[in-house]
Formats: sequence, C-alpha cells, structure tokens
Amino acid sequence: MDSALTLFAEASDALRRLVPFDAAVWQASDPATGLATAPMRAENLGEDGCDTYWDSELLAEKVNLFRDLARAPVPVAALRDGTSDAPEHSATYRRFMRPRGLDDELRAVLRADGQWWGQVSLFRERGRAPFSRQEIARAAETLAPLGKRLRTYAGLRPPLPSSHGGTTSSGAPGLLVFDLRGGLLSINDTARELLAGMPDSPSSTSRFGVRVPAWVHSTAARALTDDSRVRAQDRTGRWLVFHASCLRDQEGRPTQTAVVVEPAKPADIATLLTAAFGLTEREQEITGLVARGLSTAQLARRLHLSQHTVRDHVKAVFAKTGVNSRGELVAKLYTDHYRDLNPDSRVRVWRD
Repeated sequence: MDSALTLFAEASDALRRLVPFDAAVWQASDPATGLATAPMRAENLGEDGCDTYWDSELLAEKVNLFRDLARAPVPVAALRDGTSDAPEHSATYRRFMRPRGLDDELRAVLRADGQWWGQVSLFRERGRAPFSRQEIARAAETLAPLGKRLRTYAGLRPPLPSSHGGTTSSGAPGLLVFDLRGGLLSINDTARELLAGMPDSPSSTSRFGVRVPAWVHSTAARALTDDSRVRAQDRTGRWLVFHASCLRDQEGRPTQTAVVVEPAKPADIATLLTAAFGLTEREQEITGLVARGLSTAQLARRLHLSQHTVRDHVKAVFAKTGVNSRGELVAKLYTDHYRDLNPDSRVRVWRD
C-alpha cells in the first residue's frame, strides 16, 4: 500500500503546480465494482470528510457520477463547468462542499485499458475562480498515466510470512453492523483485528474506539441500494473481502447494514491479479486454464485455437508477468498469495 500512497502524494504535488487546489481525495477502487478501497489519501478535509462525501456520492448524487465518468471518452469533469455554474444541483455540493467552504470540484476516474482503478477529487475554496476548461484539459492529460501505474500496485505483492496465513486468531469472519446514518452499532473481535491491520486511511472513530476507514463506510452505504463487495489488501499484503448487505424489518424497510470481512479466496482475486498485469481477456482466460492444469493441446481444443496460437498467447502472458514457465506463472498469480493459507496445497501444472 505504501507504493500507491506514495504515487498519490507525488501526483498531488505535481498536479497542484499545474492546477492549483485547496483540498483533495485520492483513492484506489476495486475495478469490479468501482467502489473505493485501500489505499485512500485525503488532503485538508478533516476527520469526517470522506464519510459525508461518499454518502452523498452513493445515495443522492446525480451530477458527474464517477460511474458515468468511468465510461466517458474523457474521464474528467468539473462541477461548475458541468452544471452551467449551478453547483446546487449537486448533492455533494449541498451536503459536503458548501458546509466546508468549498465551491468547485474537479473529479477524474483513473483508468487503464478501460478498467477503473482509482479516482480523484480536487476542490477549490469559496472566493477562488472555478476550474477552467484549460485546467480541466491539463488535469486530464496529467492524470491519464496514473491508472496504469496504480494498476501495477494491485495484487503484485504477495503476503509477508507474518500475515498469519490469511487467518485470524478466532478463525471466524469479521462482522460490523451500521445504522442507516453510518454509525457503528456492533463489531466482533475478528473485525477489530482485521481493521487494525489495514493501511492508514481517512477514518472516523466509533463509540467502540475502533477507527473505521471511510471506504468501509462507503461499502456499507452502497448496501442500502444494492449488495456490495470490495477487495482490499492489509499492511502485510493479504487480500480481504468486505461484503455488505442491507438488513430489513418485517415490512421490508432498511434498518441496518452488515459488513462481513474475511480472507479472500483465490477466485475472489484471480481476475484482479491477472488484470493488474494488463492481460487481455483472452490472456486472462488462458491463464486461468493454465492454473487448472490444462496442457497446450487441451487449451487449443477448449478454445478452438491452433496450438501455435496458444503458445503465442502463453508467451505474451509470460512477457507481461515477468516469468519463464507455467509453474512460475501460477506461483506469481495464485500460489504465492495462498501458500501460507494452505501449506499442503499442490498446484498441478502440465508440461508441453
């Protein structure tokens, strides 16, 4: 996580010289859902800023939504420019920006090969000029390479030997329960242990004395409209899955949200690991089949390709992942992340 946080800090310093701003939120996202995840960096927003920000974005916002920017030809937009200088149309402006003296926002999605790996929001205080069209274009050009750089930090660091083999002291999943306003109502010991191991990020202190990262709050908030799950790495490099669901009363009305936290299984992060190396869909498919032990001849029959074409795809995968054999490939993308979890596991790799 330190590498991605360093990337955010360096990008912030460089961008501020080209497009001045007073506050910012930099965050990684889970490419499968677009939800914020670790790491996250906030600048000049206070302790509770990110919680309010994400509640507005996920539950009420209609303007410049990140999910819309993720599909836009240019994934960068400014609030005043996009609303014809009528920012009050934005829930983020009304609930988050205006109470903090912020008057304009420039936001961008950090993409790589069409996938959404992070996002950034830059803010200007009241009394300063809004972001100009020229500054929007300058920000788009400067931020364009960050998606690929951020992608390289996702999944490329196997867990440290001290990562408890992906388990916790109790062996049970973590559980957090929130009220409809995002207040923590209950937490079990496993969740305390897992949260304590997450990298530093903007967070709020609950009445239990537990600091809950803002991106966990956002995952819980999304559950009010749809079940949500996000993958995140702790400080040791171990992958965890945070899965949030809405709890309802007998009339079907939302009452609480529950977030279950547990170590990720191979299937939970396989696509993230392969995408982190920039593999194409076909290369990801072949990699998954290699991990299942299929030979070149079996791959060719399964995919209706020639063996020569399969070998070319495998060579391309080797080049992108920096390995020289199928065994190294499986170890780098799968086994290294789970060897401690199941030291007796064996991966069968066919030879040509």
